[in-house]
Amino acid sequence: MSARRSKFQLSVEVLGQIKAGEKKPTRIMYSANLSWKSLKEILDSLVSQGLVEENVVSRTSKRAKRRYRITPKGENVLQYYNIVSDLIEIEPGK
Repeated sequence: MSARRSKFQLSVEVLGQIKAGEKKPTRIMYSANLSWKSLKEILDSLVSQGLVEENVVSRTSKRAKRRYRITPKGENVLQYYNIVSDLIEIEPGK
């Protein structure tokens, strides 16, 4: 049984997927294993904090096609997260 991921963990995972090259929301959703609603909340939060940039590449009559890119600030967050997670090892099942 796996533990639930915190909002922070989910945000870091989304940042990681975007840095790894996923730009489209649907691809980010699948690679981070999230629901659409959760992804939307996380992306909105990351954009408002300046960690991710949202670009509208085209508009159709019903919706806009969006692409996401990690910002230097977002890359710093990932870098610090990786440093801290290497320092603190949490044993599985504890």
